[in-house]
Amino acid sequence: MSHPRHDPGARPPGPENLVSAARTAGVTDERLLGALRVTPRSAFVPASCRASAYADVPVAIDHGQVTTQPSLVAMMVAALGLTGDERVLEIGSGYGFQTALLARLAGYVVGVERYADMAEQARTHLAGQRIRNAEIVVGDGTLGAADRGPFDAIVVSAAFPEVPPPLAAQLRAGGRLVQPIGPGGQERVELYEKTDRGLVCRRTVALAHFVRLYGEYGYPPTAPFHDTG
Repeated sequence: MSHPRHDPGARPPGPENLVSAARTAGVTDERLLGALRVTPRSAFVPASCRASAYADVPVAIDHGQVTTQPSLVAMMVAALGLTGDERVLEIGSGYGFQTALLARLAGYVVGVERYADMAEQARTHLAGQRIRNAEIVVGDGTLGAADRGPFDAIVVSAAFPEVPPPLAAQLRAGGRLVQPIGPGGQERVELYEKTDRGLVCRRTVALAHFVRLYGEYGYPPTAPFHDTG
């Protein structure tokens, strides 16, 4: 039996590896694939994880959280159908990688993050990439950001059995919302559209595992939401 030889001079995986993973997952939006290509994930993960930044796997971050798998990020963002001018609300910004992709595809992005130190990391990472059409605020993601809405699209990166009513209220008519629906750990990522009858589920984007969504309209939070930065 033969085994492939390891090439010590081979380059480690780069952004193109994530583009390939997204294509394999069914993403065909060339604007989104282009955003993946030019957004260095290595700039949005802890220093200790940079060697594996371009593997299509989640990465552990602070507060017992993990990033979303890049191909799943791409699937969720693709489901929003962004064309370039939208105002987008992101719930759960983490270290800012998904925020950066959204900012390259939409007009303006508001990210809500529950942890102040993580929000500050995301701001630093976005500034490092010269992304100026996104802001990160600290707060209860289940309340959205009514003072900055309404929004054309909303993406939620944490799980709860239903869409928080404030998020549905802040979505424009015809807007799209993507959220993992479930108890946290075993979810259906659903795409909703805002109609005159309220939110209508259009399709299941993927099956996945997410951390829980905490807040007034989610699971009870264990700490207050304050920005100390």
